[in-house]
Amino acid sequence: YPKQEPSPQQLATIWIPGKCSVQVSLVATSMIQFMLLISRQGKTRLKQWFVPCLERDQFKTIKEVTSMVLSRSPKICNFLEWRDYKLVYKRYASLFFIACIENNDNELLALEYVHHFVECLDRYFGNVCELDLIFNFHKAYYILDEIMISGEMQESSKRAVLHHVAEQDALMQENEAGRKAGGR
Repeated sequence: YPKQEPSPQQLATIWIPGKCSVQVSLVATSMIQFMLLISRQGKTRLKQWFVPCLERDQFKTIKEVTSMVLSRSPKICNFLEWRDYKLVYKRYASLFFIACIENNDNELLALEYVHHFVECLDRYFGNVCELDLIFNFHKAYYILDEIMISGEMQESSKRAVLHHVAEQDALMQENEAGRKAGGR
């Protein structure tokens, strides 16, 4: 499916001295609209919207998407069309990882992003389970923020993601130690 061409107001011309000029689009299309982690019982464990959405609309969407995904047989394809989008999901243990993408985006690439996120969680928590995400939900959000920005892949290296998370953990421990020392 062809992407919509940007209007002339959405283009910038970059001049390369002595060489040529290149027109660049100033409009970035968001690949992933939102990401959800849902338990088999239908509990939301993580929700991240990469596009603006009112909270009441988020709850409606979560309810609708959850019922659609949970009602599907495990032997059915992991892609389904929903409204003007596609839902890409994968079940890992007791959790469903769901990504909503635009209709003309690559489903396999989105599934790869989901798998990359799961692998990063696995490496950080050491075989991640639902309880890890319940008690350390802030870490799951932090890992997702290291991987994705505005619905697009930021970091494809698991090692780099985990390095940034380890730096964050060290800062938190340093801050906690400073609080304890200052509180005496």
